[in-house]
Amino acid sequence: MTTRRSGFTLIELLVVVAILGILAAVGIVAYSGYVESAKRKSAVNIMMQVALAQTEYYTENSSYLSTHGSKCTPNDASSNSIESGLLENADLITEDIGYNFCIYLQSSSAKKFIVVGEKNTSDAAERARSRITVDGNQTACTESCTD
Repeated sequence: MTTRRSGFTLIELLVVVAILGILAAVGIVAYSGYVESAKRKSAVNIMMQVALAQTEYYTENSSYLSTHGSKCTPNDASSNSIESGLLENADLITEDIGYNFCIYLQSSSAKKFIVVGEKNTSDAAERARSRITVDGNQTACTESCTD
């Protein structure tokens, strides 16, 4: 008489672990893409709010707020300047978003402005790929944006 043992073989357990590993890898990649997309959308929303705040600022001061005189590179200082000058320290621009912003006047007459946002990273190529612009008409450029 032989007795039969119940349970899983080593091969069956390895196959299950391999399948779970593959599913986890696919899930992590999809989640990372989702998080990056959400941060980019948040940056665009903040930039639209900045453009609206610029309109209000113009009615009160007869000029637009500018963090730079001409083309600009977003950094922490320009983001803080926008936060305090236009958004009344509403704490919208946070490190969680991972983007910095700046504003420059597009024409010498100072009648047009551009809000620029870039990912806060030391990689210049990644910053260039992440560049977003919003103009005074609240038209957003989210891919291959140049000033």
